[in-house]
Amino acid sequence: MIYLLEDDESIVKFVIYALNQTGFEAKGFIKPSDFKKAVENQKPELALLDIMLPEEDGFSVLGWLRSRTDTAELPIIMLTAKASEYDKVAGLDSGADDYIAKPFGTMELISRIKALLRRTKTADRIYTAGAVTLNPKAHTVNVEGKPVLLTLKEFEMLYLMLKNRGTVFSRDRLLEEIWGYDYDGENRTVDVHIKTLRTKLGDSGAIIETVRGVGYKIS
Repeated sequence: MIYLLEDDESIVKFVIYALNQTGFEAKGFIKPSDFKKAVENQKPELALLDIMLPEEDGFSVLGWLRSRTDTAELPIIMLTAKASEYDKVAGLDSGADDYIAKPFGTMELISRIKALLRRTKTADRIYTAGAVTLNPKAHTVNVEGKPVLLTLKEFEMLYLMLKNRGTVFSRDRLLEEIWGYDYDGENRTVDVHIKTLRTKLGDSGAIIETVRGVGYKIS
């Protein structure tokens, strides 16, 4: 079941029809209050949220979903007419898994939904490298059995590299994969996060290798 929260009835009809035609079961809601009641009665498999809504905005609804134990890991895609980099980054940093700006095509929407659901299904796997253990579903990282507290971005970087062991990630690709945007010009964001991540992992931080002139990887 996929839930859509969108105040434009024509978009609701279009998206629900497209999802049904593709084999998904879906329901649309105009008001956040109706959406929340539905979530409390039946947890969806994925949620599509607009930002500009009556009663409260999509970021507030996103925060509500992430604060609940039963929907904290729910796959969420933001659908909005706001296409600025600020809104995109704000949505992703607030806990959204993906972001699609209006107007969007049916094929793009369905493709992004399927891709997110595929990623979600692999979240039950536990990843290890040396003394480091990462549990995506529990959102925990342990080193030699002891918990390590990471920021969201640090966790996502470690998760990405563990899932793709042996793959070298450039700084640009890490920015796009983790922060969700391209950065023009000199940038130290990735390097700073790698440094703090290595520090928090202690001696096990050595699993993150620097590939000179290219980026980073976990072998």
